[in-house]
Amino acid sequence: MSTPPSPPPGPGHSWPPPPPQQAWGPPPGYGQPQQPPPLNGFALASFLSGLLCFAPLGIGFGIAALVQISKRRERGKVLAIAGLALSVVMTGVLVFAADRVATAVEDRFDGLGEYTEVEVEGELTDIDELRAGDCFNVEDGELLDEHPLMYRIDCVEKHHGEVTARKRLDGPDAPGSAAADRASEDTCWQAQDEYAMDTWALPDHAEMFYYAPSRQSWSQGDRLLLCVIGTTEPEGRGSLRQDSGKLKPEQVAFLRAANAVEFALGRAPEKEVDEALGEHQAWARRIHAALGEEAKVLQGHAGRPGLEKTVPAQLKEIEAARAQWLRASQAKTPGEFDKQWDRALASMSMETEQALRGAYGLSMAIPPWLEDGQNGPEDPDGGPGREPSTESV
Repeated sequence: MSTPPSPPPGPGHSWPPPPPQQAWGPPPGYGQPQQPPPLNGFALASFLSGLLCFAPLGIGFGIAALVQISKRRERGKVLAIAGLALSVVMTGVLVFAADRVATAVEDRFDGLGEYTEVEVEGELTDIDELRAGDCFNVEDGELLDEHPLMYRIDCVEKHHGEVTARKRLDGPDAPGSAAADRASEDTCWQAQDEYAMDTWALPDHAEMFYYAPSRQSWSQGDRLLLCVIGTTEPEGRGSLRQDSGKLKPEQVAFLRAANAVEFALGRAPEKEVDEALGEHQAWARRIHAALGEEAKVLQGHAGRPGLEKTVPAQLKEIEAARAQWLRASQAKTPGEFDKQWDRALASMSMETEQALRGAYGLSMAIPPWLEDGQNGPEDPDGGPGREPSTESV
C-alpha cells in the first residue's frame, strides 16, 4: 500500500480540505406552526362588563384594551370596541332610569310632606290591617277619596269611620261594573245590619261606605272589600257596634228578621214598573217571603212578657201587607202593580212598629229616612208606611 503524497506547501491550503459551504437553506423555525398573537385581557373584560351592565368598568377596560392592543399588537380589538359601545349605551340607559326614579321618589316625598303637614289623630295603618270594630280617621274627613290614608284610633276618641266588616270578593264581575258595585253595596248593607242591628239607634249622620278593589289592584290579586260606617259630620265618639254579642237572643231574632224586610224593601228594581214588570213582580215575592219570616219569629215571641199586645198587632199588619205584596207579584199590568204596592206599604203603620220595638227594649226614635222616605209610587211625600233602611251610597 502506498502512502498518499504530502500536501503541497504554500499558504491557504490544508488537508483534508474543508467541506463546501451551503449556498441557501430554510430560515430558522422553518416547518413549525406560527403562534397567533395573545388575546388582550382587558378587551374580554370590557365586553363581559358591557353584557353584565357594569358600564363604568366596561368603558375603563375598553379604553385600556385599545391602548394596549395598539402597542403590543394583541388580539381583541373587536371585543374592546363592542364592550365599549355596550357600556356607553348602558350608561345612557342607567342615567335615564336614575332620573326617572329620582323624580318619582321626589314626588313621593313631596306627597308625604303634604300629608305630614296635616295633623291627623291616630296611627297610620294600612287598609289590609283594619278589622271589624276598628275606628279610624282620614285627612279632612274625606271618606269618599278613592285611596284615603287611614289612621287607626280608639273608638272612644273622635273618629271619622268604623269598620263593620272585611270580606273577600270572589264574584265573577269585574270591579267598576254595575253588577260588582251592586254586590258590594248589598254585602256591606247586610254587614252593617249585623254589626249595628238596631238600625233605629244609629245617629242621623251615620252613613255606609265601602272600599272595593280597583281594576288594577284586582288584576294584581286584591280581593278585599272593607265596609265602613262613616260618622264624619260631626266626628263620632264611641263605637256603634250593637251586634248579637251585645243584645238579647229575642232582640237579635226580631232585628235580624226586621232588617231582612227593610233590606228587601230597599232593593227595588232600578227600572220603572212599566219597563220591567217582571223584575218588580220578583221583588214583590222577595218582600212577601221576608215578611213571612218575620211573622214566624213574632209568633214564637207572642207569649213573652211585655209582648202580649204589640206582637199580635204587628202580626195583623204583616199578614195584611203580605196579601197585598202577593197580589202585586201577580199583577198583570204596571198600573195594577202600583196600586197593590201602595196598599202594601200603607198596610203597616209606623206607630205599631214603634210600639213593638219599645216592647223589645230597642230604640223607638223613628229615623229620618223613615219619616221622610217615600211611601210608594203615588206618595212621594212620605207617610206612615214601613220603609227600607238602605240609603244610597
